[in-house]
Amino acid sequence: MDSKLVRRKFLEFFENKQHQIVDSAPLVNKDDPTLMFTNAGMNQFKDYFLGNKKPQYNRVADTQKCLRVSGKHNDLEEVGLDTYHHTMFEMLGNWSFGDYFKKEAIAWAWELLTEVYGLPKDRLYVTVFGGDEGDKLDVDQEAYDYWKEIIAEDRILYGSKKDNFWEMGDTGPCGPCSEIHIDLRKPEEIEKVPGKELVNQDHPAVVEIWNLVFMEFNRLASGELKNLPAKHVDTGMGFERLCMAIQKKSSNYDTDVFTPLINFLAEKAGVKYGVDNQTDIAIRVISDHVRAIAFAITDGQLPSNTGAGYVIRRILRRAVRYGFTFLDFKKPFIYELVPILVDQFEEVFPELKSQKDFVMRVIEQEEASFLRTLENGLKKIDSVKSEMASKGETVIDGKLAFELYDTFGFPFDLTSLIARENGLSVDSGGFDTEMQKQKARSKADAAKETGDWNVVGDQENVEFIGYEHLESEAKLIKYRTIKQKGKEIYQVVLDKTPFYAESGGQVGDQGHLEGYGEKISVLDTKKENDLIVHFTDKLPVNLEGSYKAVVSAKKRKLIMSNHSATHLLHAALRSVLGEHVEQKGSLVNDKVLRFDFSHFQKMTDDEIARVEHIVNEKIRENIPLNEKRNVPIEEAKKMGAMALFGEKYGEFVRVIMFDQGYSVELCGGTHVPATGNIGFFKIVSESSIAAGVRRIEAITSEAAEKYIEEQFALVDELKELLKNPKDIKAAVHSLVEQKSKLEKEIEKLHAGQAQGIKKELLGKVKAQNGANVIIEKVAVPAGDALKNLSFELKNEVENLFMVLAADIEGKPQIAVVIGDNIIKEKDLNAGTIVRELAKEIKGGGGGQPFFATAGGKDIGGLDKVLEKARAII
Repeated sequence: MDSKLVRRKFLEFFENKQHQIVDSAPLVNKDDPTLMFTNAGMNQFKDYFLGNKKPQYNRVADTQKCLRVSGKHNDLEEVGLDTYHHTMFEMLGNWSFGDYFKKEAIAWAWELLTEVYGLPKDRLYVTVFGGDEGDKLDVDQEAYDYWKEIIAEDRILYGSKKDNFWEMGDTGPCGPCSEIHIDLRKPEEIEKVPGKELVNQDHPAVVEIWNLVFMEFNRLASGELKNLPAKHVDTGMGFERLCMAIQKKSSNYDTDVFTPLINFLAEKAGVKYGVDNQTDIAIRVISDHVRAIAFAITDGQLPSNTGAGYVIRRILRRAVRYGFTFLDFKKPFIYELVPILVDQFEEVFPELKSQKDFVMRVIEQEEASFLRTLENGLKKIDSVKSEMASKGETVIDGKLAFELYDTFGFPFDLTSLIARENGLSVDSGGFDTEMQKQKARSKADAAKETGDWNVVGDQENVEFIGYEHLESEAKLIKYRTIKQKGKEIYQVVLDKTPFYAESGGQVGDQGHLEGYGEKISVLDTKKENDLIVHFTDKLPVNLEGSYKAVVSAKKRKLIMSNHSATHLLHAALRSVLGEHVEQKGSLVNDKVLRFDFSHFQKMTDDEIARVEHIVNEKIRENIPLNEKRNVPIEEAKKMGAMALFGEKYGEFVRVIMFDQGYSVELCGGTHVPATGNIGFFKIVSESSIAAGVRRIEAITSEAAEKYIEEQFALVDELKELLKNPKDIKAAVHSLVEQKSKLEKEIEKLHAGQAQGIKKELLGKVKAQNGANVIIEKVAVPAGDALKNLSFELKNEVENLFMVLAADIEGKPQIAVVIGDNIIKEKDLNAGTIVRELAKEIKGGGGGQPFFATAGGKDIGGLDKVLEKARAII
């Protein structure tokens, strides 16, 4: 049974059990501040478990793209070294939201594994939660009793809280779980040691394939467990491990999930997989990592130097390094694996095919960029290893590890990996110290304390009315305290709100709550999953009272202008540059709009002008906003609306149109009633932010008006400085020509002056100790005059030893020149000498053995430089 059929049978099985099959959430988690990446199938359903949102379906199933490379769930270090850990993996899952519970979940899991997939019953073991005194939780007897109706009791094992109580993080939904393990060892091994003794012992052939989590509790920040509003089922089955079991392989990497990638890499490298351990590890690392990289980029996360983008860059560079060192790949190669992934996942994740060319180009350019510095970085590590070996040291200095990161782009974990391969370790504390120094990172996030929610009202869902209203009466549902930087702020949830929560690039609204003689500032509005959270400077006095919620109308108006302008800009870019242009990110606030888009070359001035013209033309047409809500997603796509990759859409969406067929987008943001409200649009910059991604920053409305006023004021000021010429362009051109002529004349004067100095110095050459010596003070022009003079004299005077103490427009500089024969005979080095002489002018410098320079602060020390130079000769 191939992997595609394995996946298909899972979804069909639960569809027949009345489950709605839903799409995978994006790999990059945007709306949950507690997660950087989607690391489990339940992430997108978190609000259902917490009771913040009512599910559309009580039973769902899917296959979810997951990434575990940061935080509590981090498998990166094991990937490739063993045969079953992965960064990106698929998690097959079925969920019940307050519908069925343990009995059905257990029965269906057994039915699917044994009857549909045909896994041998005598190779399966199950675990149940054995209780925990600390949390005052009993043994999960209910699950045990259901299992003993299906499987022999000697195959039911009790598990600890660590193994059989599932928690997504330090806080949030959690509950006891029941795992299903399979023993894939050979019969003779099983005879020696029963499988039950190896369950949860990290044995590569006795592995967990399915985890049935029974969500009953919510872990509070205090550590206390509180019952959830309803009981739920959350199961997760590792797709790759399941394929290994069904296809009777000893490794996930031996299944058809990975073999096409492995075969391609082995052939390209000219090696055979399964022969050499080092090349095998490299091939596994690359085969795993390319999946994480490709799907992260597809879902909107580009490699970068911060946050989630840095995690993706780390993974990519780890793969490049393995290919470079162990497979001798000196040119970009990872991008060539993307078409294989497209073929594998076209049926289930078609978004990768839609963006294949873009993903390939981003990866290729990232590879090329890192390869340019990788070789030098590895040479640096080799020299360090040799030096450490000579000293008998085994710990790489943290400062050096930081230099490798800062100069060569080596993530710390890559340096650690190379060190480990050579029997060394890295001073992580020293690295962290250097990182703190360079980036001056705030420790505020680490010190941030988030309290538990205090429930005031009994309403569960928040009503957003901000599309039509900027004011409303509202009551608190719940609140909590946030402590950060020694200050307390509050998060407040209202039963209905006009405040737009930060989403889709649009910043959250600001404003205030007023009532009972007080005015409470709303500093920001954000989403936590689908919950609208208001950040306030204090809590209302009357927690159960009704307050007027008021959005800052001026800021909202400017934000709407900028947001609607991004839609017009997107359409204009596609019109001017081509249909390949797709939004890759945006920022919309009251001051500026920022729009990131896929394009592989710098825009020309003409292209920018054409885009501006189109947008402003649409503004002048004063096109009314055409907003449609609750449109079925497929109908919206037929209308021409583009779904942005990396966004999770429901079955019903909101469509924003300006001019039927021109700008049609799926969008939850706030917009102007007609394009004329935008006023005026002006692009202020266009730049590259990543491989294949450009960024436009633009302004509208009041900011654009102010910008134009400032530009005219600047022109008026220039006119005044130029004595009000009739043609300002011609006047500036004339000034530029005059400047150029004067510079050439000055160069001639300097050249003549330098020749005079050279002639004078040639007359002062003295033969001393086997060398022709010049030790003099000179006054030369700025620029390369001293360097040029030094090289001319070196070429004309044999066996030269020269020290020039130069006064360059009031600043001290030293040049040391030594002939090649003198260097060999006397073992002298100009760089060493100039550093010693530079002490007299309170400076420093260096260079090559035959020529070196130094600068300083004390021009009065030049005479001492000459004295010390004469002493040296």
